[in-house]
Order: sequence, then C-alpha cells, then structure tokens
Amino acid sequence: SVKGGPVPIDQNSVSEPFFTDDAKKFMHDGAAVGMLSHTKAVADLVGDVAESFDAVFLPGGHGTCADFVGDAAVALHKVVETMFAANKVFAAVCHGPMGLTGCVKGEEKLPLVKDLKVAAFTDSEEAAVGLTEKGAIHESGDDWSEK
Repeated sequence: SVKGGPVPIDQNSVSEPFFTDDAKKFMHDGAAVGMLSHTKAVADLVGDVAESFDAVFLPGGHGTCADFVGDAAVALHKVVETMFAANKVFAAVCHGPMGLTGCVKGEEKLPLVKDLKVAAFTDSEEAAVGLTEKGAIHESGDDWSEK
C-alpha cells in the first residue's frame, strides 16, 4: 500500500495456481514477511528519492486501482515524476501502470506517458483508465507473456 504498513494480499494470490513453491518459501521466511508487514509510506520517500534510489517499481494487482490513483497517490506520482526527470528507471507490471495515469512531465505538465511505450493489461482496459487517452502508445503481448 502507498500508505505503508502491512501489504494487503488478496486471497487469489495465495491459492492455486498462483501460490507457487517460491511464494510458499517466501511466506515461510519470517524476515521477508516481517518486511512485507512493515513497509514505509511512499510519502516518506519523496524527499531525495532520485538520489536514494536507482529505480521505482509499481507492482500490479487490483489494489492498485484504488491505491495508485486520486488523492491516495499524490506522493507516488511525485516519486515517479522525480525519477523520470532524473532519467532514472521506473517500471510497472499488470495493473501497476495505473500509477502512471496521474503523472506529468516537463514544464508543460504533459501526461508522463505521452509518446512512451507502455505494456500492461489489455488495450480496452488501458483506454478505460485513461493511459491511451493521454497519448501512451500501448503494446500488448499474449496472455501471461513477459511483454
């Protein structure tokens, strides 16, 4: 969660076929689960994010549809915009690109995704959340592929 604290895990993620051996190993690692249960709020990272981090990764999942948009995501958008302006890496998977829809670039405050290639969920879903309307060039791959 962008708010910090425990990361919510949906029930489908801990059931077959998604609950893989690697996922089970992770959930039995006390240190890993402890870190997952005590995350920092994104707002606490905004200050010197470009100097402190090499990359920002926006994970997927349906929670991003609430956490990565609107007032809840102001700090997240600032982090992504700062990383973009510093020519740092930012990446997103699955529903993670929801966190890019509110980001802007340059003095003109253009949508950050304008003229960038974006891979995420389907083209119709992308249009529904506004990425293609903001000028993103959507590239899709086959279901469950790496593109």
